[in-house]
Amino acid sequence: MDIVVLDDVAGKVAERLVAAASQGGDIALTGGSTPGVAYERAAGMGADWSRSVLWFGDDRAVPPDDERSNYLLAKSTLLDRIDPSVAPARVERIEGERGHDEAAALYQERLTTSVEGDVPVLDLVLLGLGPDGHCGSIFPGKPAMEVRDRAAVAVPEAGLEPFVPRVTMTLPVFNAAREVIFMVTGEGKADAAARAFGAESRPDTPASYVRPAKMTVLLDPPAASLLRQ
Repeated sequence: MDIVVLDDVAGKVAERLVAAASQGGDIALTGGSTPGVAYERAAGMGADWSRSVLWFGDDRAVPPDDERSNYLLAKSTLLDRIDPSVAPARVERIEGERGHDEAAALYQERLTTSVEGDVPVLDLVLLGLGPDGHCGSIFPGKPAMEVRDRAAVAVPEAGLEPFVPRVTMTLPVFNAAREVIFMVTGEGKADAAARAFGAESRPDTPASYVRPAKMTVLLDPPAASLLRQ
C-alpha cells in the first residue's frame, strides 16, 4: 500500500486516470465530489481514451439522468468533454432504472463475460471512502460485505444517504484489480481513513478489506491527520 498525502488529490487522480486510459484496458469509475473534479481535469488533458472501457464500481438504482447517478456525474464531467474521435471504446454503465436486482444481474453477466479471469480483473479501480468506512456501495453490517462468489450484487438498503437501493462491485473484484486508487479528502474522512488504511482489517470498515496487489491511497492533509505513517 502506497499512502500519499498531498494538497491536490483531484489533480493526481486525473493524471493517473489519463495514464491508464492512454494505455487502454478496463477502468472502474466512482462517484463523489473529488472524482468529479478529477474527471473534469482529466477530460481537459487531451488523452486518447479509445482503447479503454469504462465501468462503474457502484451506482444508485436510478435512471441515468437522475442527479444521484454516478453515471450522470461521469457523463457531465468527463464523457461529454472528451473529443468523440478519442472517446472510450465502451462505457458500461449500471442500468439502475431496471431496479437493483435486475441491474445487478445484468452487470454481473457483462463483467464476467467481458473481462478476463474467473474473477473479473480490471486494470484500474477508482474508489472513494465514506465517513462510515464504506467503499463502492459496500456498507458496514450489510450483506454485500460478505459476498465472495459474485462480481456485482444488489444493495437493497444503503447505509448512508441517499437511502436508495444500489448496485456494487464486490470485494473480490476490487482485490483482483491490477491497481486500486483510493481518493480521500476532508477532515470528516480522517477517522475512517485511519481505520481503513491501518494494519488490520476490521468489520466496521469495509474499505479495510480492499488489499489488491497494488494500491495507492491519495489523501489531503485533513483526511490524513489521524493516520500513523
